[in-house]
Amino acid sequence: MRVLSDPQQLLLFVGASVALVGLPGPNVVYICTRSIAQGTGAGMVSALGVETGTLIHALATAFGVAALVSAEPAALKALTLLGACYLLYLAVRSLAGAGPPGDPARPEPRRLASVYREGVLVNVLNPKVMLFFLAFLPQWVSEDASGAQARTELLVLAGITFTVGLVMDLGYAAVAGGLASRMRGRAAPGRGRARYLVALVYLGLAAATVFS
Repeated sequence: MRVLSDPQQLLLFVGASVALVGLPGPNVVYICTRSIAQGTGAGMVSALGVETGTLIHALATAFGVAALVSAEPAALKALTLLGACYLLYLAVRSLAGAGPPGDPARPEPRRLASVYREGVLVNVLNPKVMLFFLAFLPQWVSEDASGAQARTELLVLAGITFTVGLVMDLGYAAVAGGLASRMRGRAAPGRGRARYLVALVYLGLAAATVFS
């Protein structure tokens, strides 16, 4: 396998994964928002959910599903609209969520299982992630690889990309959660605005999904 057998190629692939997967983007904004709204733990769970979605896209690339979907403009459009509608649903739910007595503006904490599931769906329903992996991963497969060998190499590359993305996203979640904790300690009256921030981020992500 070209990447694993050549240390230089492995470093290049890891560096490319860091640059393309770990740089701030919609997923990072979503994870940081969850950390700010509900704490570092929830942010880290959302990061795990998002990167699970990333792994699903990578697996779809390895098994040829992504190529089939990308070849159908109607399927890509449907996936885009479905993702945008899900983000709009999350925004409405955030605004409508009941808060604790005496603090109606503060969002009710989400269960971690729900936070994880939400992160998975936010990423899986983003066709741009699928198209990214379809363009990125095959470039690192051995030129003479085909069939099962090519699929195996793609799976290994997917695992590396998942690990890189998860480590970086967990870091973003920790930093955002720590900053939010300090800000709440200094300006406690403003903490009840969290659900409005969450809803605004969801609306922004929905618009980015449709128009970008």
